[in-house]
Amino acid sequence: MAGRLIYLIGPSGSGKDSLLDAARPRLAEHGCRVVRRVITRSAEAVGEAAQGVSPAQFAAMQAQRAFALSWQANGLSYGIPKEIDEWLAAGEDVLVNGSRAHLAQTRERYPVLLVLLLTVDQAVLRQRLVARGRESLADIEERLARNAQFTEALIAANGAGLFVLDNSGPLEHTVARLLCCLDHAHSA
Repeated sequence: MAGRLIYLIGPSGSGKDSLLDAARPRLAEHGCRVVRRVITRSAEAVGEAAQGVSPAQFAAMQAQRAFALSWQANGLSYGIPKEIDEWLAAGEDVLVNGSRAHLAQTRERYPVLLVLLLTVDQAVLRQRLVARGRESLADIEERLARNAQFTEALIAANGAGLFVLDNSGPLEHTVARLLCCLDHAHSA
């Protein structure tokens, strides 16, 4: 029996990296691998524990077909290593930090896909984005407006094929809900 691809998506600042870091040991107990993405930013950049590469290195990896999935967002390139296909074929569940904009292409490649949308209250998200200090206040407000529209459209388009996780409260509650979603989806 093939494993499941679990595709975690959510706006920047929703806490995807924090959730994955906190849930990693529990996910391993559930037989689920968490994939380390390849991103065209320096390894010293604050944020997720990704493999940082130069744009030239990323292009070379892409030319060598090193990625099962790849996309561009916010001026960066992202890749999911092709090893996930081996893990899935071996029956392992694989969780990837994906892209909302790349969901349709991912569904084409992996029709049996569990999508987890991490959301957060707009006020909490605003605070997190301001605290990061990467964007101006005007850029943050623009991002929040785009996020609200995108989230509504995503939920409407995906309905039952989408699990929504609210990460506005304590992280341990979100980890527990993540594990419940995985168990529920597994038994369905």
